[in-house]
Amino acid sequence: MSQNLKNLKFQESHEWAVLEGEIVTVGISDYAQHSMGDIVFLDLEPVGTKVKKGESFGAVESVKAASDLFSPVNGEIVEVNEALASEPELLNSAPYETFLVKIKVTNPKDLDDLMDLSAYETFIKE
Repeated sequence: MSQNLKNLKFQESHEWAVLEGEIVTVGISDYAQHSMGDIVFLDLEPVGTKVKKGESFGAVESVKAASDLFSPVNGEIVEVNEALASEPELLNSAPYETFLVKIKVTNPKDLDDLMDLSAYETFIKE
């Protein structure tokens, strides 16, 4: 599932999101994984968890730090990337091909607040 970066939306907390139908796929940006270093563990909420925009749906731990992961939308987790339980390093090698969770979105307009690629690139340079 290689993402076209132009289709992604980004949060200031470095999660990316893409809407397909009523499902939002969420991952972390290349900038985030690079800043964190080697990712060693993920703690993600299970399928069926209701999430709120801006609230944590899990955490990612690296050799350098632990960081909360924040939902870009309101909705319900409908899929968790189970491969990350045994291979969290996939996020380091392919951050845009490796999703964290898929969320059935309540309101697709939640994504309107997020940055496009150009705005995100400007944001991370500041």
